[in-house]
Amino acid sequence: MVLNISKKYDYLVVGAGLFGSAFARIMTDKGKSCLVIDKRDHIAGNAHTKCVDGINVHEYGAHIFHTSNDDVWEFVNRFAKFNGFVNSPLAYYKGRYYHLPFNMNTFHELWGVNTAEEAKAKIAEQRLDVDEPKNLEEQALKLVGKDVYETLVKGYTEKQWGRDCKELPSFIIKRLPLRFEFDNNYFNDKYQGIPVGGYTKMVENMLAGIDVKLGVDFAEIKADQLKIATKTVYTGAIDEYFDFCLGHLEYRTLRFETERVEQKDYQNSAVVNYTEREIPFTRIIDHKRFEFGEQEYSIITREYPSEWKEGMEPYYPVNDARNSELALKYACLAKEQNDILFGGRLGTYSYLDMDKVIASAMELAGKESNDKAL
Repeated sequence: MVLNISKKYDYLVVGAGLFGSAFARIMTDKGKSCLVIDKRDHIAGNAHTKCVDGINVHEYGAHIFHTSNDDVWEFVNRFAKFNGFVNSPLAYYKGRYYHLPFNMNTFHELWGVNTAEEAKAKIAEQRLDVDEPKNLEEQALKLVGKDVYETLVKGYTEKQWGRDCKELPSFIIKRLPLRFEFDNNYFNDKYQGIPVGGYTKMVENMLAGIDVKLGVDFAEIKADQLKIATKTVYTGAIDEYFDFCLGHLEYRTLRFETERVEQKDYQNSAVVNYTEREIPFTRIIDHKRFEFGEQEYSIITREYPSEWKEGMEPYYPVNDARNSELALKYACLAKEQNDILFGGRLGTYSYLDMDKVIASAMELAGKESNDKAL
């Protein structure tokens, strides 16, 4: 593929997701020229939203913006108004609903307790007494006890990772927060919400006045990247950039089933997690509830985790010992590149919340602004 461009840019930004778009915006505002490319036919990466029958559908799973970073919040509010949506998901297990995150509502639903002291005592009597948990199951039992683990953690986690919890390393669950108050707000961050009009509209505003070319596969122009721009900012998979020379990093992926249902109140919650192992999907999303829609119908999505294979969309890094070690080796290779900068979830093999993605783009842009060579 040959890009028809009439000038050499300061930066070729590979990926029109949140990291690439934020970086391009900041550097453009500082007087640098950027070309943003993406192999998909849309901007906003996995945060992409598409308006379907008047409802903004999160095509790659639910994305709820939350942050306590004042600089990030100020930045995103330049490009969108946020509606104040508060994430208060439910969990469904064997015919009963439970509130998330684990809080006094959850404990009351599990055991009928009414005070923090009662809940703490119930958890304490169920906790596994082990110094060094050998696997995820033992780690979870040590943290939250039998009832919370078996009802709300075990089945969901096994579906998410495609493995028995006894086969998963303990460090995947470093902590399971327990909130001993009646508070269903999933996030502790002081800012939270969904951009009015959807994430794609927000990113479109972020990229205003910046050259963007979609449907461009970086692999096809990689050999010419230094002719296109002085530096490349790469947000694709880091092992793919290096032609998998050290081996393949592993991911989990998702499959989505989206449909319109002629019900105004399909599940009375934006997100319901299905924690039974026997139910094949992990959650159902009711998209209109992210923006307080009043339509007489709903558009819902079921999420099915599965093993990732080359060519599929990677979602979750498999942060076991083998992949963590391999990712570190690729990160060392990345540091040796003089004209290539790596960022974003795939570029760093990290599962990052959206605000952390934007914060890291701001940090990189700050470093580049102080680069005497520019």
